[in-house]
Amino acid sequence: MSIGDALDRWPVFRQLREGDPLGLGRAARSERSRVLKPRNDEADHVVQSVCPYCAVGCGQLVYVKGGEVTHIEGDPASPISRGRLCPKGQASKSYVQSPLREYKVKYRRPHATAWEELELDEAMEMIAQRVVDTRAANWQAETEKGDPANRTLAIGNLGGATLDNEENYLIKKLCFALGIVQVENQARI
Repeated sequence: MSIGDALDRWPVFRQLREGDPLGLGRAARSERSRVLKPRNDEADHVVQSVCPYCAVGCGQLVYVKGGEVTHIEGDPASPISRGRLCPKGQASKSYVQSPLREYKVKYRRPHATAWEELELDEAMEMIAQRVVDTRAANWQAETEKGDPANRTLAIGNLGGATLDNEENYLIKKLCFALGIVQVENQARI
């Protein structure tokens, strides 16, 4: 390395040479900082999403490269969070890429002492069949007075706080169509 190269690497010399005595401009940039790029710079596309952690519903920008989530940050266009995320929302990338993520449904049969793994399709079929069977076994066509009822009181639904009002509205419509009248949610957004 020549003396000229060594002087070019020295920030004080660059400050004097480039007329940047406070070191606020190019003179303060090292070779490493010059080649740094934002971690989301190479994303194929960006998907707008909503943070799944709580009922606030902060907007997220999810950066994707090659079908994999590479980065998540707050969405400045969101009127709720205006580009900000709490630490849990920032770390929600682990929902899709954590080594601890479960990919199978855990199910424990009645009176069993151990969990077994089921495929999602099998678990969904079991749930659907149980709803159909319970509805058929407990259908009430009319009340004790003889008025039309067309309902079942054997099934209820409680929606979670991470669902918004629109999602809970659709769940309510589905439940009422099935004759399920005990429906509640705790949507706050």
